[in-house]
This record gives sequence, C-alpha cells and structure tokens, in this order.
Amino acid sequence: MWRLADACSACAAATAQAAVVPDTLLAPRPLPPTTTRRRRNPKGPGERVRVREILSYLAAALPPDTSAAARLLALQCALRINTQMRVRLSKGVLRSLRFNTVQDLCRELEHARWLRMAPQGAANEIAAELLDTTLLGQAPARPDRMRAADWALRVSSVSRAGAIGPLPQIAGTYLTAHADPHAGSGLSEVDQMARACGVPPTELPTLLDQLAATGLLRSWQPCPDSGDLHWTLAHGSPIHDTRSQYDPATPVNDDRRERP
Repeated sequence: MWRLADACSACAAATAQAAVVPDTLLAPRPLPPTTTRRRRNPKGPGERVRVREILSYLAAALPPDTSAAARLLALQCALRINTQMRVRLSKGVLRSLRFNTVQDLCRELEHARWLRMAPQGAANEIAAELLDTTLLGQAPARPDRMRAADWALRVSSVSRAGAIGPLPQIAGTYLTAHADPHAGSGLSEVDQMARACGVPPTELPTLLDQLAATGLLRSWQPCPDSGDLHWTLAHGSPIHDTRSQYDPATPVNDDRRERP
C-alpha cells in the first residue's frame, strides 16, 4: 500500500513539473547560402551546324517548289518545336522574318503536309503542330535549338539581304551557315544549295551576284575541277556561334518565353 501511494505521489509531482516547463522551441533551419546560377554550356555542335542540318533536312522534306519565304518560316518552326511537336512564333520573330503575309505561307506548308495550324493564342502570332516526327530525332536540347533559331534570324538580316526579299535571305543564311567561321569562305555543291533555297541551279548565278551587290559576298566562283560553288563572305564571318556559356533564362528575343 505504501509503495502504491508513493508511486502516485511521484507521478503527480512529475506531471506538475512537466506542466511548468515551457515547450521546446525549434530553431528555424538556416537557409542555404545563395548560390550563383550555373550557366548552361550548349551541347554538341554550334548554331551554324544546327542551322545547316535543318536546311539540309528541309531540302529533302519539303516539295521542290516550296517558296523561299515558306522555307524560312519552316526553318524557324523546326528549330523552335517543343517535345510535343508544337511551336508558337511570337510577334517579335515574325517581325524579324519581314514577311508581308504569314497566313499564306502557313497554308503553303499545310498543303505540303508538313504542319497543321492550331488556333492562335494572340493576334499576329502563329501556333502550329509539325507533322514530321523525324524532327525530334534530329533535334538537340530545346535551349540549343532556340539559340540556333535566333542565330538564323540574325544571319538572315545581315547587310541588306533582309530588305530585298526572302530568297536572298535564305540564300544568305545558307552561305553563312556553310562558311568557315574564321575565314568566312565556304564550299558546296551547286545542286545542294539550289535544293535548300528552292531555286533552279541555273538561277543561282543571278542570286549570288545579287548577294554580292548587297555586300554579303566578297566573291564567288565555280571550282574548275568539280564544278562546286566556292564563296567568301564580304566581312569574314559576320555572325559567330555563341559557344560560350549560355544562360537559358536570358532571352535573346521575346519568343524565348513561349512554352506552347
């Protein structure tokens, strides 16, 4: 009996003592020190190689009579697709392409069964779904493709080529993408360039003379042995690859924020 009473008294005392002891306050965990965002290094080849690959792909994927303007639009679409094969071109990109009308070009690519137009999210924007799934097999990471798309936009507007029509624009893009980045000189089969630009090979001399007159080309000539086209850009390599560290959070143009 004494032991039971003693145990009860001890239990009551312990309970009273616990009641007056304040709850333990947990100190907040210290926040980790602010770390500097790591800049992303582009993987694989540079922008000019990516553009060169897509131009070659489009030369085979699009009908031979596809217009130069539609090819420029297809180049941007192919480089900007997401993993669901969808693309949205913003007003900034469309202004850079300098097209008088875009809807006709979209219908041309629809007629070629290369893309399907989607309802537009905003005025003067283009939303589409590309139909050739082989593009995903060729496409690297989307930030790298977006950077190559911006590179192609800047190349197409170098000198006055962008002011004299889509054909000189895509031809200038082709020549710059296939030129040595340091010497500014390039070599290509005539038929290959003709297919990529959507023109008959017999019209290339006139086109190249036009680009020389605008200040893009310093010289061009067919190689005497092979007949291949050799050219030198007027100012070396006017647009360089940005192979340095690249932060994908920093937009180069306003289309970088699009996530269709």
